[in-house]
Amino acid sequence: MDEPSMPTPASAPQPPAPPIPLAELLAREDLGLRRIAGPADADLLWVHTSEMADPYPYLLGGELLLSAGVLLTDPDRYVARLVEAGAAALGFGVRPVYEAVPEALVEACDRYGLPLLEVPPETPFTTIARAVWRLMAEARHRELRRVTRAQQALATAAARPDPVPAVLHQLATQLSGRAVLLTARGEEVHAAGRRPPPEASAALTRLARVVARERPGSPASATDTHGDTHLAAYALGGGEGLVLSLATRGREPGDHTVAGIAVVLLSLLAAPHQGADAADRSAALVRLLLGATPAEVAPLLGPDGPWTVIHARRSDGTTADALTAGALGASLGSALVDAGREDDDGTVRVLLPATAREAPPQGDDGEEPPQPPTVPPHPGWTLGVSTPTPLSALAAADTRAARALAHAEATRTPLKVDAPVTGLAALIPPGQAAAHARTLLAPLTPPLADTLRCWLSLHGSWDRTAVALSVHRNTVRQRIGRCAELLDVDLNDMDVRAELWFALRQE
Repeated sequence: MDEPSMPTPASAPQPPAPPIPLAELLAREDLGLRRIAGPADADLLWVHTSEMADPYPYLLGGELLLSAGVLLTDPDRYVARLVEAGAAALGFGVRPVYEAVPEALVEACDRYGLPLLEVPPETPFTTIARAVWRLMAEARHRELRRVTRAQQALATAAARPDPVPAVLHQLATQLSGRAVLLTARGEEVHAAGRRPPPEASAALTRLARVVARERPGSPASATDTHGDTHLAAYALGGGEGLVLSLATRGREPGDHTVAGIAVVLLSLLAAPHQGADAADRSAALVRLLLGATPAEVAPLLGPDGPWTVIHARRSDGTTADALTAGALGASLGSALVDAGREDDDGTVRVLLPATAREAPPQGDDGEEPPQPPTVPPHPGWTLGVSTPTPLSALAAADTRAARALAHAEATRTPLKVDAPVTGLAALIPPGQAAAHARTLLAPLTPPLADTLRCWLSLHGSWDRTAVALSVHRNTVRQRIGRCAELLDVDLNDMDVRAELWFALRQE
């Protein structure tokens, strides 16, 4: 049976763990592997076994390819194709096909610079694969521990009275390099760590200009090397072109993740220095606390368009801390994030301003129809999103976002948008619809109305409603039964359900 075709680079899977140095695998005495040709240094990303005469089309790059040479006829072309495919090393099993590794294969690996390992007959290929995966798991664990320690150190630094210099100093310490905050023009704002040679510093400044957000299409990050110095630049959010630039000796697993954490922190910490918008919003919050009305502070909050309320919880059930909540807000494009408290249900709330977009189509009456927010799903999060609303109606939008999040969790979907009233229901004047809803639902207490609304939205599912409301399914049954008694209706009747759903949607 033919092997599947090789994925294109855009769709190729990512390695499951940091690369494994070839020396670590060779150090496993129980495997009995011996390097007999090629260089000693190589990084292994995968293990692949193939007896194809030309395995090139089925390699992703970075493999330790294992073969017994069943169809080996031209060692020179075979090795050349492996190198062209990006294979990291070749493991050749002796017996039953060959009593020893062919000398022509040894010479070809030396000529093309491909490490060649002799695999003894008592070592199955599956044992080697298991050993590599075990080494990868250990490397992944070390990387996660390193990232966790760095995250804690950076978060502690961000809480200092001088947070920006403190975060840069901690970042330079964690990466054993130089961390610099630059403007789009290359002016140094803060710096920490040992200064690299002048030529590397100049190259770092040039790299920062590549990602500075002064022109459309600028990349969010860029990397380069200058001699033995690794250079990286990351654009910070805020719109003023601030860039985090790093110069390190070498590149360790987890460096990019640690730098990403610092980018989020610095984007939030440096926001007050990046224009008048952040200062205006801070002033608006102060005025609200001092008794101003939402209408009075609306011009400061800006933009003129509507706002979207987002409720989010971690999909794995863990409670989000301030750092992960800030990262979510940054990815959504807003610094207005409420991470909640340690004793609440772990809900993170984000207030998202409307972004510039083309004018939507007009309705028959000349009014702009409701436009759904363009919020994408975020891996690791479950989101409930309100429809865009004016500043004066944020409280109602907050309630709708909470309902949407409960619905998303109950149905195990990553994102649920609280859709506006459309179709036939939209043809009824809002005042008349609200009056009818108040009359029809008057016998119900707010908890009963919320339970009925959730139950109807989930098509009468007891279990999903219980999940959404965080109550026992028997509690749901009791509440729905009480609703039927107070309203004196048969909730199994579809006409009754439709009318109640319409009324509940008016709240």
